[in-house]
Amino acid sequence: MFVQQLYTGCISEAAYYIESNGIAAIIDPLRDIDAYLQLAKQRKATIQYIFETHFHADFVSGHLDLAAATGASIVYGPNTVTKFEVTVAKDNQVFQIGNASIQVLHTPGHTLESSCYLLKDEAGKDHAIFTGDTLFVGDVGRPDLAQKDNEITMEELAGMLYDSLHEKIMPLADDVIVYPAHGAGSSCGKNLGSETFSTIGTQKQTNYALQPQTKEDFIIAVTDGLAAPPQYFPINAKINKEGYESLDTVVANGMKALSVAAFKEQIKTFEPIILDTRNATVFTQGFVPGSISIGLEGRFAEFAGSILPFDQAILLVCEPGTEKESIVRLARVGFENIIGHLAGGYNAWVDANETPDLIIDVEADELAMDIPFDPNMVIVDVRKTSEFDKGHIKEALTIPLDELTDPASMANFDDNQNIYIHCAGGYRSVIASSLIKRQGIHNIRNVVGGFKAISELSDKFDIEETVLAEEPFIKS
Repeated sequence: MFVQQLYTGCISEAAYYIESNGIAAIIDPLRDIDAYLQLAKQRKATIQYIFETHFHADFVSGHLDLAAATGASIVYGPNTVTKFEVTVAKDNQVFQIGNASIQVLHTPGHTLESSCYLLKDEAGKDHAIFTGDTLFVGDVGRPDLAQKDNEITMEELAGMLYDSLHEKIMPLADDVIVYPAHGAGSSCGKNLGSETFSTIGTQKQTNYALQPQTKEDFIIAVTDGLAAPPQYFPINAKINKEGYESLDTVVANGMKALSVAAFKEQIKTFEPIILDTRNATVFTQGFVPGSISIGLEGRFAEFAGSILPFDQAILLVCEPGTEKESIVRLARVGFENIIGHLAGGYNAWVDANETPDLIIDVEADELAMDIPFDPNMVIVDVRKTSEFDKGHIKEALTIPLDELTDPASMANFDDNQNIYIHCAGGYRSVIASSLIKRQGIHNIRNVVGGFKAISELSDKFDIEETVLAEEPFIKS
C-alpha cells in the first residue's frame, strides 16, 4: 500500500494519492490534475476512484477534469445532490482499492454531506482516516458555511459535528493517522495547527474540540470567534456542486498573448480587471495604470478570491514565464473569464512609451519621523482585526484588506490627506495601495516591511493593544 500527501501551501490544501496492487484513488484533488496523472503513470497504476470529502468552499476541486481524463468514479458521501454524475455512497460503505479498502464514514457538521474516509491496509487494519474539513490538526471545521443553503443553523451543524466526532472518529485507535484537507492558514477553521497530519491519539490529547465537554459547551467553543468567511467561499461551493469549465479551456483563453495595442483595445472593450501578478516589491516601482497587484509570492489565489469580482473579465500582467501559473492559480478559486495577458509583461508597456504609474515606498523610520510633523497624515493598517488587536500604532486606522473593496471604505480618504499604508510584512499593503490608487486616490505611501519593521523600531512609535473581553470559560 502506498499513500502520498500532495500539499499546496499557497491555499493550505492537501490532496491524497492512495494505491494498492496497481489500483489508485485520489482524495480531494485540486483543479490542476497533472500531478495525480503523473504519479499514477510513474507508478504504473490506474486511478479508479475520486473521493470527495464534501463540497469544498475554498477551492475548485479537480474531480470533473480528473474523471474525464481517467474514467474514474467520483464518490461523495450521503446526502449529496449534484448536477453531474457521481456515486453517492452509503454510510459505512466499503470500496476496494487493490488489496486495501476505504470505508465511508458519514460525518455531517461542517456540511451535511461531509464524510471521512477510513483506509484499511491489506491486512484489514485501520491505517489512516482522511478527515476533510471535519477534523484538522488542532481544530475542527467551521459549522457556519453550509447553513444558508440548507436552512439550518450554525448551532445545529455544530451539534451534528459533535456527534460525528464522538461517534465516528474518536472511537478509532490512537495510532490511526489523521490526514486532513487543510493546514495552517486555511479559513476553513479558526486556528489550524502547523502540522499537515497527526494521529487520533495526539488529537485527543491536544485538540480543544476533542476534550471532554458537553455538547452545549462544544457548540459554544466551535462557533465563538468565527471571522466572516472570504467572499469567494459560496461561489466555489456552488461551482463544485454544479460543474465548471475545463481547465484546459481556461488556460488556453488566458494564454492569449496580446500586444500593447491589443491589450489597450481589450481594456476599452471589456473594462476588465487588470491584474498584475509580479512581486509586490517590483510592482511599486512601476505598473500599468489601474492595475491591481496580487503577487504570486504570497497567498495569491486566496487574496484574488477575496478581493476580485467574479463577474468581470481579467487581463493579466505577469513576469514573463509565469502566465500559466497565474491562470492556474486563479482557476483554483473559480476564476474562468481570463481573456489574455500582456505579451512581454510590464516592460512591453514601458517600451511602447505608454504612461506608467507607481507607488511611493517609505521605510518605517521615515514614517516615524513624519508622524509628529504631518497633521494630514492618515495611517491605514490593513491587517486582520485579530492582528490589529494584538498591537498597532496608536494613531492607525484599521481597515482589513478585504474591506477595501467596499466603496464605503474609500469614503474615509480625501485628496488633502497623506495616506501611509502598512500590513504585517509588506505584501498586503501593496495590494491595498493598488486598490486605493485604482479609485483615483494617489497621495499614498507603502510602508516597506510593514508592522514587523515598525515593531523593530518600537521606541519610535506609540504602539498599543486593544483590550479584549475574556474568552468564555469552557467546562471540562
